[in-house]
Amino acid sequence: MLRLIARGYAYKEIAKQLFISVKTVESHVSAVLRKLQLSNRHELTRWATARRLV
Repeated sequence: MLRLIARGYAYKEIAKQLFISVKTVESHVSAVLRKLQLSNRHELTRWATARRLV
């Protein structure tokens, strides 16, 4: 999921690819942002790129 977010996919597209609901995607993204102490998807993308996860 992190890679899909970092690549710029919308929540709806991620949910469709992973066969889960959009609400589940939102929950997971929120949890990841909280655990990494980041504010938004753009910061998460930069974080993932800096660690070569994308």
